[in-house]
Amino acid sequence: MSDEFIEVPVIGRVVGGHTGRLDDYKGGVESIIRLKPDFPEETLQGITEFSHLQVVWQFSERSPDDVALHARSPRDNPAWPATGTFAHHNHRRPAGLGVSFPKVLRVDGLDVHVTDLDADDGTPIIDLVVVFQEFLPRGEVTQPPWPGEMLKDYWADAKQRP
Repeated sequence: MSDEFIEVPVIGRVVGGHTGRLDDYKGGVESIIRLKPDFPEETLQGITEFSHLQVVWQFSERSPDDVALHARSPRDNPAWPATGTFAHHNHRRPAGLGVSFPKVLRVDGLDVHVTDLDADDGTPIIDLVVVFQEFLPRGEVTQPPWPGEMLKDYWADAKQRP
């Protein structure tokens, strides 16, 4: 293995939930993180004592042609400033990885039932871990106004989708 690329295992897949790579209306949708059958069930022991997970997943519908290493306006909206690749939370970053913080509902065998996982049905799961408050950002989190404008409907209930 070179230091240019790493190999990571796919530990499971998203079952159900979102489809169609939509930008908004991600709230209120239940899905399952289904671990591969070679994992023992005890790998999930204690997980339901926590409210949320940190889930790392792959934008599996992307292609290498999707990578954009230049400044651009988010969602191609000229009202928002052009920002560099690493100021975007989309599939166009070089590694093609997403991170979500879904709420844990329950565990059935190797199925972790969650809500508010913004990854589509069939998405490969790279890793999951419970959220410790102590690992959340310390101090005040700041950002310019445009992310709030852009994401005003991101967590809106999917049933309200136009």
